[in-house]
Amino acid sequence: MKKLFFIFCSSLLLTLQSCGIYSFTGADTGEAESFQVNFFQNNADLVEPGIDRAFTISLQDLIQNQTSLNLANTNGDLIFEGEITEYYISPMSATAQNTAAQNRLTISVNVRYYNTLDPEKDFERRFSFYYDYPAQTQLIGANLETALDEIYTRLTQDIFNAALTDW
Repeated sequence: MKKLFFIFCSSLLLTLQSCGIYSFTGADTGEAESFQVNFFQNNADLVEPGIDRAFTISLQDLIQNQTSLNLANTNGDLIFEGEITEYYISPMSATAQNTAAQNRLTISVNVRYYNTLDPEKDFERRFSFYYDYPAQTQLIGANLETALDEIYTRLTQDIFNAALTDW
């Protein structure tokens, strides 16, 4: 009975110890304790008011929710910065009357990531995602908010994965 108890306790101890290393998000923050997301200026040809601020906050929120890092205004161990480079709507498919049946909103972001503790992980990369919607739908109000939320979710997750995971 003592031998069974010893095996159980040893197994439990190894299991609990290994859980401390695992991260459900797969994030590898290394020795970093803080991160900083600088304002992403909207440099797109078509300017939609407020998307720069909303995108910046979305990236901050994702990193805060999926890591134990503290948000810093300056001198972060991990620094994200960049600009919104594209915001445009284009027709995706046509009807028999040669009018658009579906449109696509596309947003592209140029991101510079700096890991002050491990500069080999630094990068500058372009990320882009889109939202398709029926051409007869106006992209205003709640429809625009839905589109932007979906695009921000995908963009910020792609940036997070590129910076903090090996995916």
